[in-house]
Amino acid sequence: MGLYSNLVLPRLLDWAMSDEKLTPYRQAVLAEVSGDILEIGFGTGLNLAYYPRHVDKIITIDANPGMNALAQKRIAASELTVEHRVLNGENLPMADNSFDSVVSTWTLCSIAKVDNALSEIYRVLRPGGKFVFVEHGLNEDPKVQVWQNRLTPIQKVIGDGCHLNRNIQELVQRHFNQVTVERFVPEGLPAVSTTLYKGVALKS
Repeated sequence: MGLYSNLVLPRLLDWAMSDEKLTPYRQAVLAEVSGDILEIGFGTGLNLAYYPRHVDKIITIDANPGMNALAQKRIAASELTVEHRVLNGENLPMADNSFDSVVSTWTLCSIAKVDNALSEIYRVLRPGGKFVFVEHGLNEDPKVQVWQNRLTPIQKVIGDGCHLNRNIQELVQRHFNQVTVERFVPEGLPAVSTTLYKGVALKS
């Protein structure tokens, strides 16, 4: 991790992802969670304010240690008990069938071995458990896709591995048989970077 990833990127992401236009999607996804919860790609902890009141403890992971300074401030201010670890989602140390819910918000875009991470999410979920997510990715319009493909190499550099052109629905469906997904562009946001996938995947 260099200076940019550790110090600059966490603040840029915290600013960008604090956009109030994204808040309803955080709330909608987190309303689905219950039981023992794992959040991957915890980032600076922006989701903490939107967990339902019935949740009292979560385990969180993020691969970027530079996110910790901002995340710890939100953890300290939260009523939730948060067990936070600096870990990569591609190889989780948790046992099989450990969680009722796994949460991912704007994370699958930047995991290098995303299929490994989704396989791990499936593994640590209990039968009947939910993987709930809101992600950005590939637009349905071929004209938008052209720009997403052109800009992804640049985005990967400035966004610490972030891809604009991943088909999140197809990725999740490789690992889960029961997947419900909405794909849309929020009003007032650019389709190239903010084509959202909001969904729930169930472990059989």
